[in-house]
Amino acid sequence: MSQSLRLGVAGLGTVGASVVRMVARRAGAIAAATGREVRVTAVSSRDKTRDRGLDLTGVTWFDDPVALASSGEVDCVVELIGGSEGPAKATVEAAIAAGKHVVTANKALLAHHGAALAKAAEAKGVTLAYEASVAGGIPVIKALREGLTGNAVSRVYGIMNGTCNYILTRMEREGLTFKACLKDAQALGYAEADPTFDVEGFDTAHKLAILVSLAFGVEIDAEGVSVEGISAIQPLDLTMAEELGYRIKLLGVAQVAEGGIEQRVHPTMVPKSSAIAQVMGVTNAVTIDADAVGELTLIGPGAGGEATASAVVADIADIAAGVARPTFGRPTASLAPSERVAMQRHEGGYYIRLTVHDRPGVAAGVATRMAERDISIESILQRRSESAASKDPHGRSGQPVPLVLITYAATEGTIRAALDAIAADGLLAEAPQLIRIERE
Repeated sequence: MSQSLRLGVAGLGTVGASVVRMVARRAGAIAAATGREVRVTAVSSRDKTRDRGLDLTGVTWFDDPVALASSGEVDCVVELIGGSEGPAKATVEAAIAAGKHVVTANKALLAHHGAALAKAAEAKGVTLAYEASVAGGIPVIKALREGLTGNAVSRVYGIMNGTCNYILTRMEREGLTFKACLKDAQALGYAEADPTFDVEGFDTAHKLAILVSLAFGVEIDAEGVSVEGISAIQPLDLTMAEELGYRIKLLGVAQVAEGGIEQRVHPTMVPKSSAIAQVMGVTNAVTIDADAVGELTLIGPGAGGEATASAVVADIADIAAGVARPTFGRPTASLAPSERVAMQRHEGGYYIRLTVHDRPGVAAGVATRMAERDISIESILQRRSESAASKDPHGRSGQPVPLVLITYAATEGTIRAALDAIAADGLLAEAPQLIRIERE
């Protein structure tokens, strides 16, 4: 058997501790599969006194993760600190500079600095592996980089944030508000005290940017992702989606479009019959559309200590076995520039909820403004308060009521222009709700 692979684990939170346990628990199986013993020889974390339930006998402790990365006691650095800057970035840079392999779960670091880090790793002849950075325990990185090499990918989309999926699931099933569900998610540990990164879509955007590079052979462009979160979703939107045969999910979507690659994160209506619509709770799912295999959907746990550690250990095993692949599927020099496609050019169906004054001619005025821009309406639904309407002999209360439109394919720019015209006509009682429809 070859000389053992010595691991230095930087960050002993939930995932880091799970990695240490898994490497010990699966030591025999890993050695049998790779032909090389793998063992943790060094660790680093902020609090040395904390009881993590780990046996660190014979393991060197480093207060400074950069010192761990530079140490002669490790061959491979496992970075589980998190964050796009600071200690995480410095640790990975130090490890690569010292000629050590790196395994990370850090999607923010890769989204913002992946190209530079991959180029540095190539120059040093070391591996930068990151299966755990997207969708936790789902092996989507390996699927895109290795399993689908013979395919031309046209679209990648999915549920990549368990917090958002949990909130939307609870809102749909129990009729709760976003704020109520978020509070429960925080109490259960699914959401951070400051949930902005998750619920406003930035976490999903980082993951999508990584998948785009792998799927389409382009440079990572996190700033090119159009991002909207779920905080504006109301229970009525989920009720209306149910009536119309849809379910609302926060999706990250990337697809080939005229002039480049669309990259977008937003609440999306998906047909209830689709595989991704069945994914509930904190579960993640990623669908890949490719020419040879058609539609491939991977579903599984997107977070959690054991699930994420599973992906980390898979990367470690590849390094131990000597399996080496270019970081983003091809040498960095051959990655094409990422050509941004403006969101205004996106074309698709839309769910539009307008809060209008319940009076004669309003629906006709809305339809007119849509028709002026050649926007075809597939269906229109209006809800009125029966108690308020009963006070008016013509059945009109004059009070704000929801008017829901489903459109056929139209461009984002055209839809926005029509909504601006409707607002200018004084027909709206509040800002419109706009949700894109992703059909199968």
